Amino acid sequence: MITQIRGRLVEKNPTEVVVDCNGVGYLLHISLNTFSSLPAAENVVLYTHLSIREDAHTLFGFINKTEREVFKLLISVSGVGPSIARTMCSSMTSEEIQNAIASENVKVIQSVKGIGAKTAQRVIVDLKDKILKTFDIDAISVAASNTNKDEALSALEVLGFQRKQSDKIVNAVLKENPEATVEKIIKLALKNL
Repeated sequence: MITQIRGRLVEKNPTEVVVDCNGVGYLLHISLNTFSSLPAAENVVLYTHLSIREDAHTLFGFINKTEREVFKLLISVSGVGPSIARTMCSSMTSEEIQNAIASENVKVIQSVKGIGAKTAQRVIVDLKDKILKTFDIDAISVAASNTNKDEALSALEVLGFQRKQSDKIVNAVLKENPEATVEKIIKLALKNL
């Protein structure tokens, strides 16, 4: 029903914003990613999704259409409501969610507060094909880069580096060099550790 709101940002909190459109203030629930991407200027455009339940009509706002599409796909899964989907969109970027689903990474999805093992598996089963089609992700490249990442992390752990610290640096390396081999990932990561 309401698909986009353009107006003046009146209030801004990490979980919600109020946008004034011609004298009417709309309360939009947002993710942390949307919050951090909001422009400094007062005028904003947010893409929206109206969630209607028996006891509430809730408007969710997103900085871009991709995040909104990921949110809509997540709430289509049985057991994932709007609040869990918003938490997921706050915990990870849209790309990270897409990649986790495309590569069937249950641990990453399960790391989101409120999602258990069964729900994480249901998200993957229900959404993998839709994610691959909708966002045109190559399943093979996602799986290969994840395998390379895992191998590189294991190697760095053997070398005595903490996994948490290594993970951040390996992610940064993969952002700049998505096609990097395991050896290249390790070499570049070692320069930053």
